[in-house]
This record gives sequence, C-alpha cells and structure tokens, in this order.
Amino acid sequence: MLLKFAIKDYLAEKEYNNLSDQTIETYATTLNEFQAFCAAQEVVDVDDVSSTLIKSYLLHCQKERGNNATTRNGKFRRIKIFFNYLENEEIIDAKKSPIRKLSYVREDIKIEAFTDYQINQMLNYFRRVRNRGRTFRYYRDYSIVIFLLGTGIRLGELVNLKWNDINFKTQVVTVWGKKREQSSIPITNKLAKELAEYKAFSEQYFGKLSEYVFPSETTNKQMTVEGVKSMFQRLKVAMNFSDVRLSAHTFRHTFAHRCLMAGMDIFSLQKMLRHSNLAMTQKYLSIWGTALKSQNDLYNPLNDIQL
Repeated sequence: MLLKFAIKDYLAEKEYNNLSDQTIETYATTLNEFQAFCAAQEVVDVDDVSSTLIKSYLLHCQKERGNNATTRNGKFRRIKIFFNYLENEEIIDAKKSPIRKLSYVREDIKIEAFTDYQINQMLNYFRRVRNRGRTFRYYRDYSIVIFLLGTGIRLGELVNLKWNDINFKTQVVTVWGKKREQSSIPITNKLAKELAEYKAFSEQYFGKLSEYVFPSETTNKQMTVEGVKSMFQRLKVAMNFSDVRLSAHTFRHTFAHRCLMAGMDIFSLQKMLRHSNLAMTQKYLSIWGTALKSQNDLYNPLNDIQL
C-alpha cells in the first residue's frame, strides 16, 4: 500500500475516533513530513519503510530541522503509533514492522520556570502598551499570561476555553484535557475579578461577546494554537529573555514550581495539573527538591522539639 494513502486512511480513522482537531493536525504534520522524506529517498510503499529509514528521518530532524530530543521522541511516538495501526489493520506483517527494534532517545530533563523579575517585566510591558490605547490584542495577551500563570492550563485547553466553561460564582473552570477528558480546576478570587473585567472589555470592544475566552483580534472567533505561539514570539522580541523559553508550557512549569514553593502537596498539584499518574508530577519535585529547603526549614518537625 502506498504510504501516502495509508496516512490518509489513518488520519480518517483518528477523525472517526473523535480525536481533537489539534491532535489530528499534530499527527498529520509529522506523518506528512515523514512521507515527504521517504519520497525523497524514493520510498513510496509502506512495505519498503525500514528501521534505517526511520532513523535517517529522525537524524534529519535533528541536524537539518534543529529538533531536540524531546521533539524527536514525539515524532517517533506518532510514527510508532501509525505503524501499530498498520499492524492491527494487517496492512503490514507485525514481524517485519520497522519500529520493532527502535527505541526512544535519551532526553536531558530540563524544566524552566519564570523568575519574579521576568513575570513582572511581562506584566508591566502589557500594562504600558495597553494604557497607550484601548487595543484589544494587548489586553487579551495580558489576560492570557495571568490566566496561564494562575491555572497552569495547557495551550490546547487555553484556545478551546469558552466563557460558558467559567463559573464565576463557584470560581471553577471546566477544561477539556488530553484524550478529550473533562475536568474542573479552581481559580482564585483575584483571577476571577481580572477575567470579569476582561470579559466586559471584550464585549464592549467587539459589540458582541465571543464564544471563546481568548479570540482572534480580527475575527472575534477562536484563536488558534499558532496564534498564541505568535503572541509569545512577539513577547520574546520585546522581553529579550536569554535564559528561559517564552511558551505556554513554561507558564505551566512556573505554576507547578510556585505551588511547590508555597507548600502545596504533590497529590494536590497532580490534581491541579491533571497528570494521569503521580510520576509525571514527581519530576517537578525531583528537579526543585533543593529549592524546597526553605519550606523544610519552616515546617520541619524538629523545630518544636528540644534536642
């Protein structure tokens, strides 16, 4: 079977299984990139794809596209799932699958978080440009930053957030996470007030409130993931931070870091981040364990015992 037709069938299957548009787009981007690489090597049939060819593609991603280990592992995971699908559909022989002997590459675990100075620089920047005129974009971007900082929400969850997902009375936000799972997270009174003011401004600015909390400034319709990434690119130029990546995920790391520093237990943090297992949350604890010294000094049981 031709590789490009197998990919089309696979993506149609994902759509039938009701995966999110964002997830399908992510699979499509990787697999179409992989198919183009294979075609350049004159490989067009799924039976002719070898382990060596997949390795060559991943090396190409590293050297030519500048993909780090985490990004390459993500691409390999999507390719692996695709070939598992081909096995299940009996399009290829399981014993001859090119992914059988391949493994993920080792990743250097580095989790970045914003400092107080960097957070204040970003917020002050948005306040300055917003005060120069009633421009929706800057108010929206400011609201995105404080919402990410105050919730640790994922990028995909952010762009899909609707006003009817926010209960201002109970101060609870309903989000659709990975695997289309619905969950609720609390928000603080401070964040609820900021959102209420932003909501009133948005309705006044457009004349009609958008269905989505963070819409495009030109259409008042749903903002795309790429739109948010472009916002961070603009902010990166303005801030010129050299030691931290400006992204939604860095805000998620920062949320986790601040919660741990303030004394939140690991189980509560797992629920806030909506991690499927505790091991994912414990990565934060292992990396920032030494930074918990101040909390240990404050709450250690030996403090109240005469030795």
